[in-house]
Amino acid sequence: MKMEERLKNKTIGIVLSSGGIKGMAHVGILKALMEHQIYPDVISGVSAGAIVGALYANGIAPSEILVIFKETPLLKYNFLTISKAGLFDTKEYIAFFRKYFPVDMFEALEKKLFVVATDLQNGSSKFFSSGSLLKAVLASAALPPVFNPVSINGRLYADGGIMNNFPIEPLKTRTDYIIGSYTSSMKDVGIGVLKNQLELTQRTKLLMLHSNAVNKLHYANLMLMPKELDHLDVLDPKGIYKAYIIGYEHASRILDS
Repeated sequence: MKMEERLKNKTIGIVLSSGGIKGMAHVGILKALMEHQIYPDVISGVSAGAIVGALYANGIAPSEILVIFKETPLLKYNFLTISKAGLFDTKEYIAFFRKYFPVDMFEALEKKLFVVATDLQNGSSKFFSSGSLLKAVLASAALPPVFNPVSINGRLYADGGIMNNFPIEPLKTRTDYIIGSYTSSMKDVGIGVLKNQLELTQRTKLLMLHSNAVNKLHYANLMLMPKELDHLDVLDPKGIYKAYIIGYEHASRILDS
């Protein structure tokens, strides 16, 4: 029986992990799911997955989401700041995304969305699913020290992946079938890969993200983990289309089989 037939009349949830540019694989995976007539009803996302999830929950097609990310000024020089706790001012991105969310509310989305961010003050994860949308989504993606934290209701929030890189929790009681899209996969690397401060920092962050997610991956009914993403840099804009294709081809192979 085909996957789409098995999932007929079921409530489908999808978890979208973090991953920076690698998170564009989520867009390719959503494209492959749509081609197989599989449309997630509930989305839970973190960091890049939160942004992709919000756009998808607002009825924007994966092909359009890809274009949006190509046009997003990810590390725009005039967003640099020296007066805040991050290299780039996160709130500057609100104006860019506002045109895709004319009503800045979770309740205005076509699908139910959960995003998770890290409360830097008490060291806990917080899920957002109602009220103001953009601040919550950008807080979820505010990776320290690249982007400065976001203030919401008097609390400082940053990248949700710090504490919860696979936010499956909201889907366990709300869906019948859970699909996991995980773009922070771990592989063994040689000593030569860790030859400077930047590479060492990226590796330690990946270890941190993976460690709080690995024990939850088995809860998903279907896990999509494109291993080819290991060769992409998390902040390289040139990898946007590559990550999209990797995600699309990986999911297509799994769903076809």
